Amino acid sequence: MKTSHFLFLFVLAAGSTLNSLAQQRHDPAHNHDHEVIALDEIMISAPLDRPLHQQALAASIMTAEQLNLALEPSLGQTLARMPGVSSSFFGPAASRPIIRGLEGDRVRILQNGLNTTDVSAASFDHALSFDPSNLKSVEVIRGPATLLYGSGAIGGVVNAIDGRIVDEKLDGTIRGSMGGRFSSVDQGYQTNMMLEGGWKGLAFHVEAFTRAAEDFRIPGNTRTVGEQERNPPAFDQSGIALNSRLRNEGFSAGLSYVWDEGFVGFSWTEFHNIYGSPAEETVFIDLYQTRLDVRGAFYKPLALIKEIDWRFAWSDYEHTEYEDGADNTAFKNEGYDFRVEVKHEKIAGMEGVVGFQSERSDFFVAGAEAYLPPSVTESNSLFFFEDITRGPLSFQFGGRYDHIETRSRDNDVFGSSRQRSFDNVSGSAGVVFNARDEYSSAFTITYSERAPTAQELFSNGDHAATSTFEVGNFGLGVEHAISFDLNLRKRTGWVTGSVGGYYSLYDGFIGLFPTGGVGPAPDFNPEFAYRSVNAEFIGGELETTLHLLHPVTGEAGKPATNLHWEFKADAVRARDASTGLSLPRIPPFHLSSALILEQGRFGARLEGIYAAPQHRLATNEFGTPSYFLVNLSLTYQVLRGPTTLDFYVKGMNLTDEEAREHTSFLKERLPLPGRGVVAGVKVTF
Repeated sequence: MKTSHFLFLFVLAAGSTLNSLAQQRHDPAHNHDHEVIALDEIMISAPLDRPLHQQALAASIMTAEQLNLALEPSLGQTLARMPGVSSSFFGPAASRPIIRGLEGDRVRILQNGLNTTDVSAASFDHALSFDPSNLKSVEVIRGPATLLYGSGAIGGVVNAIDGRIVDEKLDGTIRGSMGGRFSSVDQGYQTNMMLEGGWKGLAFHVEAFTRAAEDFRIPGNTRTVGEQERNPPAFDQSGIALNSRLRNEGFSAGLSYVWDEGFVGFSWTEFHNIYGSPAEETVFIDLYQTRLDVRGAFYKPLALIKEIDWRFAWSDYEHTEYEDGADNTAFKNEGYDFRVEVKHEKIAGMEGVVGFQSERSDFFVAGAEAYLPPSVTESNSLFFFEDITRGPLSFQFGGRYDHIETRSRDNDVFGSSRQRSFDNVSGSAGVVFNARDEYSSAFTITYSERAPTAQELFSNGDHAATSTFEVGNFGLGVEHAISFDLNLRKRTGWVTGSVGGYYSLYDGFIGLFPTGGVGPAPDFNPEFAYRSVNAEFIGGELETTLHLLHPVTGEAGKPATNLHWEFKADAVRARDASTGLSLPRIPPFHLSSALILEQGRFGARLEGIYAAPQHRLATNEFGTPSYFLVNLSLTYQVLRGPTTLDFYVKGMNLTDEEAREHTSFLKERLPLPGRGVVAGVKVTF
């Protein structure tokens, strides 16, 4: 047995022993001071501002404090240890979140509830157009969220909350933060700052960051058994992931006016990212985005109207892919997202929201590797959500209608324009049962429809990042899915957390499947075509914490010393319902266990992360072996009060384990980083 496995068993045994001792020393009926209850976090992405334990949907929140320790260069890697979430890992810069085995356009990535309007969903080597370093929180909705955010959210939603538009009075207040970190595995550094304040209703927000990293070090062999020779290793014999370096920076400034009955404000953001592609040693991507956000709200403007909330985002995105120093292919996307929600008071016992959303994306790609024509996608949507509470039961239901038009533009390579229109209808019904203040359970049934994307309709060319020749299908129809989700939650006591299971059945699930042929010269890449199949997904998630010294009671204050034993786990099985064959790049079973010590100003976390081998494979897909990672983090708060000063050190992959993410398109040749240390400091005032 590997040393890392012994360490994991030690963590389990130690936690079990300490828990037994704690139960003997402490009377469970005795009230101790309150700790933060994760299930009491308010879910901004939900239609109504309710805590997690009162929501029918399956969701998790990563707070600013948790983000500080979990932070990685990409959002996908930052969130990859949350239950039900994986990473597409195409190197440290380009990694999107995968939710319950669903990726790309099926997972909606939002900034403050609005679309990022970039091209990250179009290819695995495309990075998201924002950095997670200054985020206030990240909300993850696991499972269909089409009711809230349209057909692109059939797999889930990740909403990044940055607070760039201040929505509260800060008269006479100046607050902010500064942070920095260094990582040894890639000789990387990152700095960030945020400053905001106000005077006589006016409020401002300014933030900036910079990040740089060299090629990261890796353990293990240069390739797994069975990798085809056409795929060269992504690193040399010295154990370096070639062309994985990155440089990025960003700046944002916002101004708002806040009064008792509402607020209005805007923010302007510039983002720049240069990063290498580990798939090709001589390729790097130069990315720019300019973004304007405008947001406002009116509180109680009319009788029975609780709030009118509106927001608008315009984005101008562009990136150029360079090969051997020459510009090879350019991607552009200009578009907007507008959303208005009207929340009403209780009417006939129902409290809820009605809304309208309008989006436009003008996508353009040109150059040697343009595998799809320029296209325009427009959608207009109406939606509603209602809640009826009767004693311990809350009934939550809603619906959404989307009208979507996708058309390609005239092009010398792809021919004359073509257009498709879709009318999608989605609905959801759920019930939340709060038996006592300590427990709750939720059951949801969701019917979702998803329109095919421009890439699935119009692709026809070599896609260099994945070494495939992609063929679109203009005749694709709408995806239909019915999903069942059950969650059990416990918010106080010696054990807190949640456990849940789900089942989803898709009619017309759109996938990219090998045809057995090859594309034209000179590349002769294997041909993959988009087609529809019937598919089913079944899985579950666990997120629970044992409070070994003090139970969570809901009282004010916090114990000076505490010890927690944390478990997280998820599993998903996804297959073609007709043939029984597995779908590609489905994450294996994951389990993590951590002991967390809090002693005054000092904190420590010893963590083991296990990923099972993945043997359920799609046609022409390679399996991945299991891995086990051991991480250790230490924190110390030097200053407390109005100004806090925190230091932290993280030891990552301490046993230098060779770990490959099955969800990565580069899993055969690019493992996760090897042993490294991250050291950082953050000042908040």
